[in-house]
Amino acid sequence: MFEKDLVAATSRTFILSILTEGDSYGYEIIQHVAALTHDELIWTDGMLYPVLHRLEDSGCVRSYWQPSSTGRKRKYYALTDTGRAELEERKRQWHLANDALSVLWRNP
Repeated sequence: MFEKDLVAATSRTFILSILTEGDSYGYEIIQHVAALTHDELIWTDGMLYPVLHRLEDSGCVRSYWQPSSTGRKRKYYALTDTGRAELEERKRQWHLANDALSVLWRNP
């Protein structure tokens, strides 16, 4: 299981990355994260939606309602240009951290 601090540190990056593949709704994002992490990282609605709302407030994503196959409406989230720019910066930072840790972990 992921530590709470690591979940918090990665949530925005996970969401922005998933939305590069196309618009998505909350439950689908939760399932995607679980699949990507082989069920090691399980998100709840209570964790996901505040992050999505902050991303929307900061202009990184936009939301819209669309009917589902059951007829109920689902709130979908789409990546904006601001979100793409934030993701690129986050990717740069994660690559830098990963490269540095890889060097440290190679040395006894």
